[in-house]
Amino acid sequence: MKVLSLKQPFAELVVSGRKTIELRKWTTQFRGEFLVHASQNVDKEAMGRFGFDELPTGCIIGKATLVDVKSYEDEDEFNRDSSHHLASREWGNYGFILRDAERMDPIYCKGSLKFWNYN
Repeated sequence: MKVLSLKQPFAELVVSGRKTIELRKWTTQFRGEFLVHASQNVDKEAMGRFGFDELPTGCIIGKATLVDVKSYEDEDEFNRDSSHHLASREWGNYGFILRDAERMDPIYCKGSLKFWNYN
């Protein structure tokens, strides 16, 4: 199954359903269900901004479905979607539109870049 690694707290925000657009600097043709991996790297500033002290890292924590990818060429559209992506433009110009996110019991494993496979 495909897996996407995200820094905490963004992985947590996805599996809790608060973040429904994941920003990336690259696009993908992939559509469908994938596992959400919380990478070892943590965004400490974002942890404080979203009120988290500690979250699991280095493990798969849930799953979601990628239904579409949008390109943010228009600054106004990017700003209108801010409550869905919860991030700044530095994370990228492509918005992965997510649905049906849910939490799972952690599966500890090493992550990777882009979409990667977990059996």
